[in-house]
Amino acid sequence: MMFLAVTVVAFGHAGMLMSCSATPPRYPESHARFERIVEAVKTLEEAYVAQDQDATKDLLLPLESLTTWEQGIQRDFATYSTIILDLSIDRMVIDGDLISVHVSWLGEWKETPDTQTIKARGHGTLHWSGTHVILLTGVEGDLPFGMADRQALS
Repeated sequence: MMFLAVTVVAFGHAGMLMSCSATPPRYPESHARFERIVEAVKTLEEAYVAQDQDATKDLLLPLESLTTWEQGIQRDFATYSTIILDLSIDRMVIDGDLISVHVSWLGEWKETPDTQTIKARGHGTLHWSGTHVILLTGVEGDLPFGMADRQALS
């Protein structure tokens, strides 16, 4: 018989873990991994807002399935002079090496100072993998990345 260890964590606003206790974590290694996952999501948000292509690419596992997603981000960087994004973690599910981070987001994109701001919000899932190094392996749902492509279709 095989058992899987699954951890589900709930969050409040801005990805902060909701907790009532000031006691140290019961499982320090798991807690450290959890913090690395939260940091990876925060780094993705910051790299996107800063339009830092290299920092964004450093978070991705080199998978063909992420190529189109990465190209959408590059088009956002080429299209918008200003990107504002608030990416909040709603829930995290850790199943062995597989990590699903469910997020809500609110964003603004502006091509030039004279153009109208595009505002949008939504939610989706970022799939990560790893224990010590956390890397993005996939995405699902309505995520803010690739707004230029969405606007071209509308």
